[in-house]
Amino acid sequence: MATKKKKKSTAGENEIITLTNVCKAYSTGAPALKDVNLRINRGEFVFIVGDSGSGKSTLIKLLLRELTITSGYINVMEYDLSKIKHRKIPKFRRNLGVVFQDFRLLKDRNVYENVAFAQRVIQKSNKEIKRNVPSILAVVGLAGKYKAKPRQLSGGEQQRVALARALVNQPTVLLADEPTGNLDPTNSWEIMKLLEQINQNGTTVIVVTHNREIVNAMRKRVVTLKKGVIISDEEEGGYIDED
Repeated sequence: MATKKKKKSTAGENEIITLTNVCKAYSTGAPALKDVNLRINRGEFVFIVGDSGSGKSTLIKLLLRELTITSGYINVMEYDLSKIKHRKIPKFRRNLGVVFQDFRLLKDRNVYENVAFAQRVIQKSNKEIKRNVPSILAVVGLAGKYKAKPRQLSGGEQQRVALARALVNQPTVLLADEPTGNLDPTNSWEIMKLLEQINQNGTTVIVVTHNREIVNAMRKRVVTLKKGVIISDEEEGGYIDED
């Protein structure tokens, strides 16, 4: 009996995100990203930094497939995002966890229901939801707050709910877009410790941030963007001061 040939991967065996000569132009024609090349391996923790307008948010939206590239090649978790069919995007996103600066919680639902919502989207059974939601709330330190509405929580607690929602489906990749932007220093560090813990458990974590103190202290891989171009990519890097 003939053996089935293994499909050849277009990315390195350990690469989970690959951008090759990626360009993205606004509708006006102005470039948002120019000839970006980036390789991120499974299990990495990567900071994406740069001034406002540097292209950070555009990069995150491309990785989420909220935007499409103008030219080049982008592969995330073995999905070619330049060719992916629209109907397959929800399936692709099931393995992505996303945390935003503004939390984006459902204000009319309690903590439990906010997290359970992510499970219902992927049609988990009630039995699975009842097991998974309390478990992930315990991980982020909110086991006792499951009945609370978002308005009853502090900013740090709301971000923990958002993080629990992003993690409950056990994503392969977690994208965090300015996750500490609306938090005080103490809560910011608590969120970063949780992200580091999640990364140590195997999840690839990509954090967009302006927080120089956190970037400089954590000594992770740091990719710096300026005017749509990667100007630095350093292991155990820091925040580059620009003139």
